[in-house]
Amino acid sequence: MLKKFHVSRILKNGIVSGVVVSILGLLVAFGPQFLFKVCNADENGFPHCHWSAQAEIGIGIMIAALGFGLMLFNAPHTHLGLYLGIFFSSAIAISVPHVLIGGCNMMSMACRRVAFPALTVISIVLLLYSAINVAFLVKTKEVMNGQEV
Repeated sequence: MLKKFHVSRILKNGIVSGVVVSILGLLVAFGPQFLFKVCNADENGFPHCHWSAQAEIGIGIMIAALGFGLMLFNAPHTHLGLYLGIFFSSAIAISVPHVLIGGCNMMSMACRRVAFPALTVISIVLLLYSAINVAFLVKTKEVMNGQEV
């Protein structure tokens, strides 16, 4: 009875978590393109923030795919791996606009006022959410003595 309840709880948690992570991943991917736009090209070409937004497309799609995996698979060890992937992907999503590629130098530009703060908040939510779930799954694994559910 305990194992059935635990599997059911993980399955429900996986579906809800998968939907939440997938939506946030799609926001990371397409938010800078459509919702909170980065700066436009000028006579000198594309600014750095454009390339940051392009990199976030791939990272966001990867996060959404990992969230979709949470909906498909229900083994705790698989969820642990997927949440670890989400954790590290969201860490990269934070570092792209702040460290790796960057954005415009002027703080009054659209990328610095809207796009990068929104990406940072979404990425931090994903980072914390995945870290909490990793901690929960590791604790559950220890309690169950490493047995597969």
